[in-house]
Amino acid sequence: MTKPTVVREEPPYLRIVAEIRRRIREGELTPGERVPSTRQIAKDWGVALATATKALTTLRLEGLVEARPRTGTVVAAAAPLTPPRRRQTASPSSSTPSDDQELTLERIVRTAVDIADTEGLSALSMRGIAARLGVAAMTPYRYVPSKDDLVLLMADAAFGERFYPADVPQGWRARAELGARTLWALHRKHPWLAQLDSLTRPLLVPNLMVHGEWSLSALDGHGLAPTQLFDIHVLLYSHVQGLAVHLEREANAAATTGQSDDQWMDSRAPDLQNLVESGRFPTFAKVVGAFEDGYDLRLDTLFELGLKALLDGLAPVIEGQAGRQE
Repeated sequence: MTKPTVVREEPPYLRIVAEIRRRIREGELTPGERVPSTRQIAKDWGVALATATKALTTLRLEGLVEARPRTGTVVAAAAPLTPPRRRQTASPSSSTPSDDQELTLERIVRTAVDIADTEGLSALSMRGIAARLGVAAMTPYRYVPSKDDLVLLMADAAFGERFYPADVPQGWRARAELGARTLWALHRKHPWLAQLDSLTRPLLVPNLMVHGEWSLSALDGHGLAPTQLFDIHVLLYSHVQGLAVHLEREANAAATTGQSDDQWMDSRAPDLQNLVESGRFPTFAKVVGAFEDGYDLRLDTLFELGLKALLDGLAPVIEGQAGRQE
């Protein structure tokens, strides 16, 4: 009696790879153009995020795509027209000794940061990190106990990318400005940072404390009571975090709706027009009507505007206390 032929279905991630590879070869996706994100792949193909991550990792290893911070995964500038022969790899359920020899906690953290930067914090999973690294799904757990622990390591690594000069600027204001702009630059580079903590439950990681120490030392020595000093420090940090939280939300909204901010606003034009014409909000109607090309909300501009307003308002408090002390 002959054995029935068993037809093995191609893994879902390979079908995704083949389709995106075809689009690149046929010019539907050109160099520098974004390819579908892990979220979009998961939605369009009905697969898990880990499967989507594995597909993009395979395309990256073939040299067809590359990850760019805050842009996402794009078609590589010199994408090969024919894919290289696939090497035999270990099955996801097995881990070879070479996996452990090549893998380090630093590599895991760096890979996790890259995923969060390009795809958003919600796309981060231990399984997805393992797929990106080409190791078994459970291997990262040998280096870090949980995703929560990994996120803390990521935050510490991100906040540790910038430090302060040994030659300290003169004056509390110059030091406070440098501290705020340094934190803003880090949140700009890693928008997911603003999602991790709240003012009442702050992140207690060493490299964030470096920035806190800089801010506190800028305000110290001016006669402020400890509570007043710390309140001002928290207020300055909240200005950075309060604006930065919208960076990640903006990226998530674009990925979820498939619309840019301009497209979303265009789709709400009838609602806006109804509000303007209702007569209930005359000041709003007057201001909106004065925009020739619409209002362009720029977070960098708001950051600078708010920082100046805060420091201008705090100057009499800080300098007044110092004057009374003398």
